[in-house]
Amino acid sequence: MKQYVVAILGARSVVGQCMYDIVKERKFPVKELRLISPSGAKGEMNGLPLLPLTEDVFNGVDIVLSSPGAEISKVWAPVAARAGAVVIDNTSQFRMDKDVPLVVPEVNPEDVKWHKGIIANPNCSTIQMVVALKPLHDAARIRRVVVSTYQAISGAGSEAIEEMKNQVKGDLTVKKMAHQILHNLIPQIDVFLDNHYTKEEMKMVWETKKIMHDEGIQVTATCIRVPVFNGHSESVNIETEKKLARADVIQLLSGAPGVTVVDDPANKKYPMPLHADGKDDTFVGRIREDETIPNGINLWVVSDNLRKGAALNAVQIAEKLVEYGMI
Repeated sequence: MKQYVVAILGARSVVGQCMYDIVKERKFPVKELRLISPSGAKGEMNGLPLLPLTEDVFNGVDIVLSSPGAEISKVWAPVAARAGAVVIDNTSQFRMDKDVPLVVPEVNPEDVKWHKGIIANPNCSTIQMVVALKPLHDAARIRRVVVSTYQAISGAGSEAIEEMKNQVKGDLTVKKMAHQILHNLIPQIDVFLDNHYTKEEMKMVWETKKIMHDEGIQVTATCIRVPVFNGHSESVNIETEKKLARADVIQLLSGAPGVTVVDDPANKKYPMPLHADGKDDTFVGRIREDETIPNGINLWVVSDNLRKGAALNAVQIAEKLVEYGMI
């Protein structure tokens, strides 16, 4: 089997560390692994040296798994691509660039074939939603989605994680988050835009249309930060063109790649972030027909946002490049 030189840009970030773990877990065919620190931090990680971010560091690299922040990706992803690497970027920088594929392997894997050196990894909240939407869209075409997200603190990075850990211990100092997160919900993720939605909410609108290749899907989102360490949850209300009964939805989702149906409410079995933590699938439950409209379905969707919502999805894209013989 052919092996590849892989670099992780932003290796010390929460997502970067998860990328390292998943590359190892899935036995991706790595000939050499380079861990790059954008901050220039010296030392080592997992027994490998931390390398400074320079043009030379990309020489000979086949794949860059990138999660260093959008401003760094803006400058350095094109540098890596010019050096001959395929960059799979987890930041928001390239997601809506018309020349950059935005890929979820269970939904639109073929889009990797038209990359020009950079492939974008979607937003975490979008990824788990479209994994659940895809089989329903194929069967009955989705007209409209109303989604409310309940997003874990790990999605805000390592400083936010430490802040909540300190708050659990009794130090209620607020530095990273807009407000105290312990015993609280914050109805703001990212900045507010002129339309009064946050950027996180609009990412779900824009990205869903691009990934699903359907500008006709109407999406409205409300994104909330919750005091959960890891695992995003979403309440998703869907309106389809054709009628889907609860049994139809269960059958479609039970056979869908990357989806596990957990739907036995009589026995208190439904997806929860505690159970999704550390797992690769997107979990769907509380499946029920919306009785207020003819063709409506409600879902509860939960996933590990660091894995499927970020690092795992990036590695799966790399696996598709190998499968298609593109590197």
